[in-house]
Amino acid sequence: MQEDDWEKYKDMTAEEILAAQTPTIEDEPEESAAEEPPKADSAQSGKKPAKKADKEETSEDHSADEDEGMSVIEHLTELRTRLIRSIIAILVCSCITYGFDEIIMDFLMAPAGKLYFMQPGEAFFSYAKVVVFSGFLLATPVVFYQMWRFFVPAFTPRERLILGILVPSSVLLFYLGLAFSFFLIVPLGIKFFMGMGSEDLTPLFSVEKYLDFIITFLLPFGLAFELPIIIIIMAQLRIVTSQVLRKYFKYVFFFSFVIGALLTPPDVISQVTLALPLTALYGLSYLVVRFILRK
Repeated sequence: MQEDDWEKYKDMTAEEILAAQTPTIEDEPEESAAEEPPKADSAQSGKKPAKKADKEETSEDHSADEDEGMSVIEHLTELRTRLIRSIIAILVCSCITYGFDEIIMDFLMAPAGKLYFMQPGEAFFSYAKVVVFSGFLLATPVVFYQMWRFFVPAFTPRERLILGILVPSSVLLFYLGLAFSFFLIVPLGIKFFMGMGSEDLTPLFSVEKYLDFIITFLLPFGLAFELPIIIIIMAQLRIVTSQVLRKYFKYVFFFSFVIGALLTPPDVISQVTLALPLTALYGLSYLVVRFILRK
């Protein structure tokens, strides 16, 4: 025992000395025990944030996959909605045209004159075909609008404005193509094919075959007159430019006559009648792209 301890404990009994020394022996484990839990807590606290971060990353990846899946589902749902609305519009317009089926049939038969049906149900199905086809033509603005509404989210606001102008123009051009075909090309075709008759060959047109002939002529011409709209949209999307259109003008002029030969009766007048409007529409598209869109 040192001198300091002796001075401290000289006036104390043995029991008092033992009592004074005992607490010092017990305090050390308590202090060490008190110091150890924070280490365990710190270790646990270091593990918990890592688990939490992993859970957050997993949840973010899962939510991203759900968003991507929902976007595809939304597109498919939108497409289904647009198709259903277009079909409903065609059915409604067909119900309207059903009340004028006789007038429409007389109008379509005017270039050929009297027609015949060769089978018992041919007349019925021919009238049904005329009603549905005329219903489709009447519902064309609605169908074109639904198509535009489906594709419009992919365009910028400026492109949407241009498309908003082009949609009515596309409907007008489609009707112009139908009118051009029916009033100019169809009579030439009927005249040409009736000219194939002779004393031994008498032309006898079936109503079903005649309507198929009419529809085959009308729809391609209606779609061909959409050429300016297609070119303008391609130019707006930077697929073609005015330089490209000018470069390929001679090829378009040549292929216009090829298309005219394929879609019209085999005579020069019919071919020129189709080739010149197609070339003019291409030239109009070039002017719009160069001077209005400035592409």
